[in-house]
This record gives sequence, C-alpha cells and structure tokens, in this order.
Amino acid sequence: MTIDDVYALIWAQQVRLRRSGSGLKVRSARTTLTPELIAGLREHKEHLLERIDREAGGDWWSPPVRITPGMLPLVELSQEQIDRVVAAVPGGVGNVQDIYPLAPLQEGMLFHHLMAPDADSYVQSHVFEVDTWERLDAFLGALREVVGRHDILRTSFHWTGLSRPVQVVHRRADVVVAEVEAGRLAELAKTVDLGSAPVLRVFTAVDPAGGGWRVLVVMHHMLGDNTSFQILLGEVGAVLAGQGDLLPVPVPYRNVVAQAVLGVSGAEHEEFFTGMLAGVEEPCAPYGVLDVIGGGARVASVSVDGEAGARVRELARRSGVSAASVFHLAWALVLARLTGRDDVVFGTVLFGRLHGGAGAGRGLGLFMNTLPIRLGVA
Repeated sequence: MTIDDVYALIWAQQVRLRRSGSGLKVRSARTTLTPELIAGLREHKEHLLERIDREAGGDWWSPPVRITPGMLPLVELSQEQIDRVVAAVPGGVGNVQDIYPLAPLQEGMLFHHLMAPDADSYVQSHVFEVDTWERLDAFLGALREVVGRHDILRTSFHWTGLSRPVQVVHRRADVVVAEVEAGRLAELAKTVDLGSAPVLRVFTAVDPAGGGWRVLVVMHHMLGDNTSFQILLGEVGAVLAGQGDLLPVPVPYRNVVAQAVLGVSGAEHEEFFTGMLAGVEEPCAPYGVLDVIGGGARVASVSVDGEAGARVRELARRSGVSAASVFHLAWALVLARLTGRDDVVFGTVLFGRLHGGAGAGRGLGLFMNTLPIRLGVA
C-alpha cells in the first residue's frame, strides 16, 4: 500500500492523527477503523510522524482536503476548475489519485466523440461466451482485479468549463455489471459514458440459444489500443489461473502523458508543422467532399493475392524502404488522382510503444498518435 492510498483511507474514514511518543494516536469519526487503514498506518508510521511534526507540531493532523494547482504539475488548472472536476468524482478528493491532460490522440478522439456521441466509431465492444454462472462470476472477479491494477482503466474524462480536457485517475472505480436481455446487447455496444470511471462497462445476458451467458465488454479507444486489450485479457487469464500475484507492476499511463507534455514544447511543435504544411490551404478531400461525418461502420474490402503481396515486399526491398512506405506512396498517388493535385497531405498512425519509455510494451493505454504526411507526386 502506498502512502497515497493511506491518505485516501484517512480522508474516507475521517481520521485525524497526532504523535504520541514514538507512536500514533488516532481519532476517527467512526467507531472502528478498517483493517486496511490500520495496516497502512503501521506501514507508513515514520513518514506520517515526520509530516505531523512538520505540519502540526503537537496538534491533531489530517491530510489537506483540497487539491491545489501546485499539486498537479502536468496540467494548468485554476483552483475553481480543480474543485469542479473533483466534485464530479464519486468520493470527492479522497478518491482522486491524479489529474493530468489528455495525450494528443486522446484529444482527437474526444473531439469526434463530442461531435457525434451516439455514433462514436471509437467505441469498442467485445462479446464473450461463458457456459456456467460460476465461470461468469470468476471472469467478472478477475476483470475487476485487473481494472484495479491499472490507472487508465480507473480514469474518467472531463472537459466542461475547461480550456483543455483532463483525465482523472480514481483510486477506486467499481466495474458496473448490468444483466440485460440478449436482444439489447447490440444497442448497448454503441455508447459509453466518458465522464464516469471506469469507462469500461459490462453487460451480461442469458444466451437464448445455448443456455449459457453472453458477456459484453464495452470500452473506448481512449483507454487503449489493441495491444492494451490483449494485455488486459492476458492478465484476466492469469488471475483466473491463480497467478495474479506473479503479474508485473503496472506501468502508469501518466508516464506517456508526461513524456508528451514535458518533451518537445508546444512552440517547437507549432514551428515544425507550420513549416512542413506551409502553403497548404485546405484538406486533400477525395472528390472534394468535405462535409462528411461517418461512423466507419461500413467497410469495403478487396482481397489481394499472395503474388501481389510478394511484389510489394520485393519493391520495398529493392528500394530500401519498408512495405508501409510503399503503401503510403500508393495512397498519395490515389489522393493525387482523386483531388487533381500533385502535392497531397494525409494522416498516418504511429505506434508509440517503442519510444514510450521503460515497460511501455506491457502498459495499458493509448500508445499511438496520428501525424500528417506531405508528399509531392508530380
């Protein structure tokens, strides 16, 4: 248990502390203290005594009951804005672990969510089939344990009244499980509530065909990429196998945000992209169609035979580039033909785990970004 966990329990149980010789004297508004808090007080007694001596002398002491701007180094918020955000969190200040800004791609996804909340193409849903109630209960218990491990899965998103949106990590966020009729699962798979943690929601339904259970897990792409979901499932499997204690220490998504915020400055980013996109006055929209809001639910696909794939790889090898570079150039040529331009700009998705810092390969969160590419194809 961390010292922050102890502070949260002190807040929640309305506890005050005072030095008594080399020990702690405890006063609580409740008749009894939870075993969890007692264990935390014992574990962090020396740290608490030092803080009591420094801040309260011989008087009763409790942690500050207000989060101030100086406690949030990654985000610029006024005291009024902080208080408003904290008020939206169940349990108030005692349940707030951290507040920080969104990563760049998270901001873009939030924009699209606000544009079309009922047709958000970044809502992700997964359906599992479970044959017995006992296995369903075990699966839900393991999922709750994994959510408790990872900050990003206990995160809510807030934007009302703020110049830039923020994400709030809750110390505790119980997975909401609702039992519904099987016919409602398709409808429930389309929406999420980004303002409540966990954003991940679970719906269960009796399978009318097989007699078992269907489990619908709904989350948002802002919580993670495909690798994140595979890690989540792997950890659920480990807990079900009785190996939860062997899982590695979780990697905080805060590290990714800090790298984005504290790395290259906004002014440097602006200078680079202003130069890169100089002279570009409008988007490269195929057929000139700009007024389009689509959910991405319709997919057009064409199968490519193995011989064509081999030719692409051979071309990439002879040119000394990756196959992805060949496809980028091909798409640039398509855009040039459809827009009548020989100078085109489009976005490409970057996988950021390779540069995400220590442990990024096993972290949960959105380790991706979308950046513009400009190509001249005259």
